[in-house]
Order: sequence, then structure tokens, then C-alpha cells
Amino acid sequence: MTNRFAALAAILLFAAPAGASAQEAAPAHAAPAAPAEEPEAAPETTEVAILTDRGLIVVALETERAPITAKNFLRYADEGRLDGTVFYRAMKLDWGEQPNGLVQGGARWDPARILPSIPHEPTSETGVLHTRGAISMARGEPGTANADFSILLGPLEGLDADPTSDNPDLRAGYAAFGHVVSGMDTVRAIWNEPIDPEEGEGLMKGQMLADPVKINSVRRVVQIEAP
Repeated sequence: MTNRFAALAAILLFAAPAGASAQEAAPAHAAPAAPAEEPEAAPETTEVAILTDRGLIVVALETERAPITAKNFLRYADEGRLDGTVFYRAMKLDWGEQPNGLVQGGARWDPARILPSIPHEPTSETGVLHTRGAISMARGEPGTANADFSILLGPLEGLDADPTSDNPDLRAGYAAFGHVVSGMDTVRAIWNEPIDPEEGEGLMKGQMLADPVKINSVRRVVQIEAP
């Protein structure tokens, strides 16, 4: 069900009576105004551009809140290990916010591309949740993630860690580590690609793209500062 948020703004106007002077309107012993609190700084992120045959996706990686997972992805980008890989899976869900599901891509355990697996960073520790546009690591057991990742079409809270669960897999959840800042139209175009109903094993049968979408390059977005 689509979440709906309502906002209520209350505006209180203080005005002196007509014809009164500023001195008459002001209280006799006005307390000094409290210093304004500085807004909390946003967590540090690093943007990465994923160029595919269907268009460009730019993601902001949570290098501060999910440092292990984000830096692992950055290493794959910096070393060109994801160049020439593909998006190969589109999971389509008919419940919740629509469109819903995810697309998955990466090295698919290619020994020439993958690096050692990384420790698992649960969402209960990072605070990076599986909302619309989240990028998250694919894995087998917790702690086996390397070069495959998913991008969510809609929120999937079930992928977040549940520390109260008796199931070790649900307790760990998946490691979200960033979110799409532009290019959700590209994500949806990949998700809409035809499926081969005979491809895939187990739960992924019927979720594999008939014609995988090529990932041409994955690179950091260079920020150019004005002089």
C-alpha cells in the first residue's frame, strides 16, 4: 500500500495593536533570543555513474554510513571490474508501491572480476534502508557479497535487517549502501525488458532477462568546483 504523508504548518503572527509604537509592543524584559541550531550535516556520499545500453544511472554511495560496502563498490568501479558486465535479472512484484521489485546486475561470480567477499553491514547498524531507488548488495550467506548488486523499483522493507527475527537470514537482511539520484527511468526500462520464463534456478526462475542489458562502464562522478 502506498504510504501517504500529511504535513500541517502552523503560522503564529505576532503584531502590535494599531497605532502602538515598537516600544509599547515589546515586552519590558524580553529574553535574549536563543542561538539558532546549526542543521545537522548530511552523511558523506560519493556519486557513481552506471552507463548501460538503456541509459545512465547515477547512485550516491553511503561512504560514511555504510563504509565497507560503499568502498567495496568504489573499488570495483575504480578498477573497471564492472565494465562489460550486465543487468541480468528483473524481479517483478504485484504488491506494494508500483512498479515494484528490483533489477540485479554485476560480475556473476566471474573469477577474473571478483574480489574477496566483504563483511556484512546490516541496515540495523547503517540506517541505510531499502527504499525506492536503493542500491543493495546481492549475496548468498551474510558476508559473501562481492560484485553483484540490486536496485529497487519500490520500497522493500522485508530486505532490511530484523534483529528480533529467529531466522538468521532475516535477522541479517541485505546490505543497502546508497540510492539512485538520477536515472530511475533507466532502471525501469531495464526492469521492463522481456523475461525468459525458462531461465534461472529456484526462486529466480522466470526472473532472468531474455537479453541481458550491458553495463558499459561504472565510474565515479567527478565534481568540478567553480574557481
